[in-house]
Amino acid sequence: MNERAEDLTVEYEEDGQILVKELDKAVLSKGAWATVLFRYQEWRASTGDYGPEKYVIRRYQKSGGEYRQKSKFVISSADQARKIIETLTAWIDQPSAE
Repeated sequence: MNERAEDLTVEYEEDGQILVKELDKAVLSKGAWATVLFRYQEWRASTGDYGPEKYVIRRYQKSGGEYRQKSKFVISSADQARKIIETLTAWIDQPSAE
């Protein structure tokens, strides 16, 4: 099924309709544990189209030769994503506390 981190997906289809459409992904780490950042949209039946872009970081553990999802963090908006980027950039740019 999902033997390689590159094969993992957030896309989900039901009755021929893609309910979660994967737009892009980045494998951040792989090995016994894999971390993947996904960019996606969810189908809104009420409006007949896809909603705004969302982002999710998922962690997978390899067991029995297949990756299984263990945790996730949904970044629900572009604004929240920007705040995470700004904070991490500031922290990374600070001199080490050592």
